[in-house]
Amino acid sequence: MYQKTVLDNGVRILTEELPHVRSAAIGIWVNVGARHEDKNINGIAHFIEHMLFKGTSMRTAVDIAREMDSVGGILNAFTNREYTCFYAKVLEKHIPMAVDLLSDIFLNSKFDPEELEKERKVVLQEISMVEDTPDDFVHDFFNELVWPDDSLGRPVLGTVKTINSLSRDDMTGYIRDNYIAGDVIITASGSIRHQELLKLLSDNGFASLKPHVKSTGYSTPAFSSRVAVHNKKLEQVHLCMGSGSIEQTNPLRYHNYVLNTVLGGGMSSRLFQEIREKRGLAYSVYSYLNTYSDTGYLSVYVGTGEGEYKQVIGLVRDELVRLKDNLIDTEELQSAKEQIKGNLVLGMESTDSWMTKLAKNEIYFGRDVTIDEVMASIDAVTAEGVRGLAQKTFTRDSLALAVVGGVDKEDIPGELLKL
Repeated sequence: MYQKTVLDNGVRILTEELPHVRSAAIGIWVNVGARHEDKNINGIAHFIEHMLFKGTSMRTAVDIAREMDSVGGILNAFTNREYTCFYAKVLEKHIPMAVDLLSDIFLNSKFDPEELEKERKVVLQEISMVEDTPDDFVHDFFNELVWPDDSLGRPVLGTVKTINSLSRDDMTGYIRDNYIAGDVIITASGSIRHQELLKLLSDNGFASLKPHVKSTGYSTPAFSSRVAVHNKKLEQVHLCMGSGSIEQTNPLRYHNYVLNTVLGGGMSSRLFQEIREKRGLAYSVYSYLNTYSDTGYLSVYVGTGEGEYKQVIGLVRDELVRLKDNLIDTEELQSAKEQIKGNLVLGMESTDSWMTKLAKNEIYFGRDVTIDEVMASIDAVTAEGVRGLAQKTFTRDSLALAVVGGVDKEDIPGELLKL
């Protein structure tokens, strides 16, 4: 039921009809995010995301909120480092309204100066909230550590300094230069017909969106293996520890999924069992992949005590060495595969998940990647392939470590990070 249409101006429209549901999710995606920002306007993509809900030539901010609430729908948005999304989820009979509303905020937002100043305060509060939440802040701290002086390492929210400096002209100029037809992808899934969506979008102005050349770009940064400490008196020490890894589209990505799952991807993972269940050294411990179009990393997060963090770092290092030196056994390999496949299928039980899948596949692969194709690729992962990837990922001096808590950098022995 997958269909794709490319308008003459380059806007891509993708649908996945799901006959068994009575709702639909529609998303307008722009292939631009925090990574495309210059340092002096860091945070502008996210700020713009906020402003698109603050009024158009036809609707006030209150009108926008009330219109969606009145039909029991969901209207939201998010900004990533490589893309931005504005989406709605409604019952099938309200699809025309949802498309009209999304089109209006995307194409006709006013950026009213008074609303802008109010929303500036909201974004600054959001930055403060992250800084006051160390298990969130440590991830931004790790990004900045491993990709210093690069847009990929800067926070999506921006900084207090950059947010305070952004003007209305900055925002409208950024939209003019980056929200271009060729980088706009509209995806929809659920009880929705492709031709009907095409007509709704054409009626709402997307066919007239002008194409032109994007003015901003980026280079691929090298992963920096360093140690940094943000000394702050807290009840816990929060740490992120990891190595540079493969990009989103790499053929070995399924081996990477298995590697991450075995290491710290669930309650049965090695780190969860060793650090939490066996030793009681942490409540929260997990590993995760952060991958982009041309680079990425694999990182471990742990929140532990001031007296235990060195032991925890050593335990994480030991597991990385084990993955390099030894094949994972057949039972552990099969369990990881089934966990990944189960999480995938369960995660696709909603229309917004299908809508998101359509967009990410188009952004990174330029085509539909079916669930069956993903399942087969996961099944094809071998223990030898996982160990080979671990050996390439975890080299002797590859580890970076970001720590937030009552710790001094001098207290961290260098040998703890040698693989």
